[in-house]
Amino acid sequence: MPRAKLRQVKPQAAEAEAVDNIRLTADRVLVRMPDETERRSKGGLVIPATAASHVKRCVWSDVVLTGPETRNLKAGDRVLFLPQTGLEVDIRGEAFLLLRERDVQAIASDRKDPLAGQYL
Repeated sequence: MPRAKLRQVKPQAAEAEAVDNIRLTADRVLVRMPDETERRSKGGLVIPATAASHVKRCVWSDVVLTGPETRNLKAGDRVLFLPQTGLEVDIRGEAFLLLRERDVQAIASDRKDPLAGQYL
């Protein structure tokens, strides 16, 4: 029986393919799952995830998709947030986090937006 050839897919193309037909509601933001497998100390020592304490620590991740009511975020921005505030979502075998825009603590992007910031 002939074997099927595996097609090499770039991560960005696979990600775009995974979220093509998804529309978020309200101020929801879909971000990549942050890599929490290991961290490095200031001295360069590797700290495995099993040895790290479970403190509330903000992490950076990339925005994949935004809802229609988001004011300051666009796909491709990097955001700082607490991972505990998000809901884990599995889309076609890939893990993402679903956040609300108000859960984002900071935004890093190349855009110059003087009105960017938190809102109440």
